[in-house]
Order: sequence, then structure tokens, then C-alpha cells
Amino acid sequence: MFELFTRELELCGVKPGEDVIVLTADDEWQEHAQAFMAAAAHLGANTFNLNLRRGQRNAVGVQGRHPLVGNQLALTTLKCASLVIDMVGLLFSREQAEIQAAGVRILRVMEPFHVLQQMFPTQDLRRRVEYAKCLLESAKQLRFTSDAGTDITYQLGQYPVISEYGFTAEAGRWDHFPSGFSFTQGNDGGVDGVVVMQPGDILCAFKQYVQSPVILQIRKGYVVDISGSGMDAELIRSYIDSFNDPRAYAVSHIGWGLNEKARWYQFSVTRQLPIEHVMNALSFYGNVLFSLGPNLELGGTNDTACHLDLPLRNCNLWLDDVQILKNGDVIHPEMRVDLAAAAM
Repeated sequence: MFELFTRELELCGVKPGEDVIVLTADDEWQEHAQAFMAAAAHLGANTFNLNLRRGQRNAVGVQGRHPLVGNQLALTTLKCASLVIDMVGLLFSREQAEIQAAGVRILRVMEPFHVLQQMFPTQDLRRRVEYAKCLLESAKQLRFTSDAGTDITYQLGQYPVISEYGFTAEAGRWDHFPSGFSFTQGNDGGVDGVVVMQPGDILCAFKQYVQSPVILQIRKGYVVDISGSGMDAELIRSYIDSFNDPRAYAVSHIGWGLNEKARWYQFSVTRQLPIEHVMNALSFYGNVLFSLGPNLELGGTNDTACHLDLPLRNCNLWLDDVQILKNGDVIHPEMRVDLAAAAM
């Protein structure tokens, strides 16, 4: 763990004299925290663990709700750091945006060690993800379809593009170790069509695979109808309704997976290992990362606590007239990977 985390902090550009704060809650991720502090000290950085109490209102898995809320002293301390290792989950929160605005780079780490090893980032992954970011920044429209009946169009340009490749060396930049995709948000009111989820697509909130088709009708950026003959449609509908917030039905970020080390089938083969988060599901090569819920991360105003990442397989995706994915395979030459060679 020490060796791997030292390599990760080197990718993050940690230098002697920098201040690295490892942010944790209660007794969560303490082995990770100690190893990161040891690695930071080995690189000559000043480091300590800022540990907070996690109450019922900021439980793990509720987006944008965390124990930093209302703790001004802790927030001020974090804004003085060079790098914050976030093991609490600040994503989709105003506090994270405030820390980044102070020029602090943030690295979120909330996966067990076997996933960090398996999906360890590379400079080539960074190159491909940043290329995807450039394409998204210049595109006016994103469309994705599938043989199952999906056909949805996003008007683009109102919101920025965020890239995630697993490390961060630039002031004010956030990333997730590990990761592997770029994403943006459709213009307000500018997302229309239908998404048909099929068996094998992923419900990240439940860490399980779709078992029966689910049809999502989308108008002007909101899901207006959820239907399906099996349990999955009712599961999604009931989960969203439980937040009692109509903004939970808003279409959120959109992108596609580029990490050839990530595994679509990971939830099925790690039952006996420490429970993983969702980065295999979000990052696997060729997925369409469709999501519902908050958009604070992209500068929007929707801070609903309900977030649903729904990675889809076997889709076709275009930016304007340029095809990126074909039946779940990355066909654009600047982002394509020889999967056979990568597996060797």
C-alpha cells in the first residue's frame, strides 16, 4: 500500500514542503489514511489526518451531505492545504467547490486496495481522457442510441467538461483515484429522448445489475415516465421518490468510460472481498455513463441528495457527426485501446 500510494502521490506532483491533509470520518479507511500519510512524508510533504464525526444525516452514499457541513474550522483548514485526500465523499457539495476555488487540489479515494491496484492510472489513460474532454468541449450535440431502443440527444455548451483519470497535479483540480472518463451536462431543458436499460446495465446506487428492461422517457432534461415489466423499474422509481424532491428526476452528467483496466463484471466476482465503491462500473471501457440528479459539480444549481449513475452497455454514441462508440466499443482512433494487448 505504501509503495502504490507513493506512486500515486508522485503522479499528483507532491513535492517537499507541500501540505497534504488526509480527510476521514470516524474509523473509516484508517489503513488507507496511515499509508497515504507515510507516502506523503516519504516525499517530503507535511501531512496529517483530519478526522470528522459522521452523523446520521451525512451517511455514506447520500450525495453532497457529509460531516464537513457547518464545520467552518475544518473547512478553513482544508482550504490551506496543497492537496486533500478525500475519504469522506465531498462530491456534489458546495464545500468541495469552495476548497477547489482556494486552489487546493483534491483526490477522492473511496475504493478498497484491490481496486486501487487493479485500476491504477497511467499517463496514456490521462491522454485519452483529456482527448475526450477536448472533443466534448467543442461539441454542440451528443446523441446515443442502442438496438434496445435508446435514442436520446443532449444539447451541449452551457456547462464545462470534467475529466477523471485518477490523479491530479494542477491547482484547484479534483479527481477520483481510480477513474477513467470525461463528462459534461446537457443544456438546461436541452435533453430529450428515450433511454432503454437492458439486463447487464448497472444500478450503481444498489451495486447490482439490471435484470429486466426499464424505459425512461425524457423531456426537456427531466425523466417524465419510468416503465418496465419487471422489478427494476419500480425499484428506480421508488428510490427516486423516497427523496421527495422533483429535482431527483433531472438528467445529470453524461460521458463514456475509457479505462481498459476497469471491469463491467466486477460486482459479481468480488463478493468475498472488501466492498468496493462504483469506479469499475463508472469507468469500464466503452460504457455510456448516463446519470440522474445533482449537477453542482459542473456549476449547476441542482443539489438534490439523490444521485443515480446508470452505466449502459452496447450503445452507439456521437458528438455532432463524429462517432465515438459503436455497440459499446470505442472506435475513435485517438481513444481506442487494443484490449487483447492490454490484457497481456
